[in-house]
Amino acid sequence: MMAPRQLALLLACLALAACAGPRMASPSHFGTPTPLTCVPYAREVSGIQLDGDAYEWWDEADGVYPRSQRPARGAVLVFAPHGRMDVGHLAVVTAVRGRRKILVTQSNWLPHRIEHGQPVVDVSAHNNWTRVRVWYEPAHAFGRRVYPTYGFILPH
Repeated sequence: MMAPRQLALLLACLALAACAGPRMASPSHFGTPTPLTCVPYAREVSGIQLDGDAYEWWDEADGVYPRSQRPARGAVLVFAPHGRMDVGHLAVVTAVRGRRKILVTQSNWLPHRIEHGQPVVDVSAHNNWTRVRVWYEPAHAFGRRVYPTYGFILPH
């Protein structure tokens, strides 16, 4: 049997341990519910009028919209297909916070949710935004995965 002092110390340690590490919460608690996927949402928010799956936007923009390896407010970051994200993804830049950090608004990064002000960081070797990590709100941290991107499509 434990002495009251030992029991109190054990309970205090368990309480502190419960606070360690990222807490995972249901994605349905974050953002705004939406039926929109990333493509129609990015089109609506950015004004860039392209069609096709998200990854197709990069080639479709050639000669129609300026493309860049540098972020700009209002630009669309085009994610390449990767793993289960087989049609890519689009996110609209809402703020540039430095050479390697932006904030985006996006639809369907979390299923059926619109998220605003989500951080994205450039982890590419040459600071050209071809590899990024994305904030994952349910964990309150950047996700572990590194995602390939093509770059930014700039609105006219």
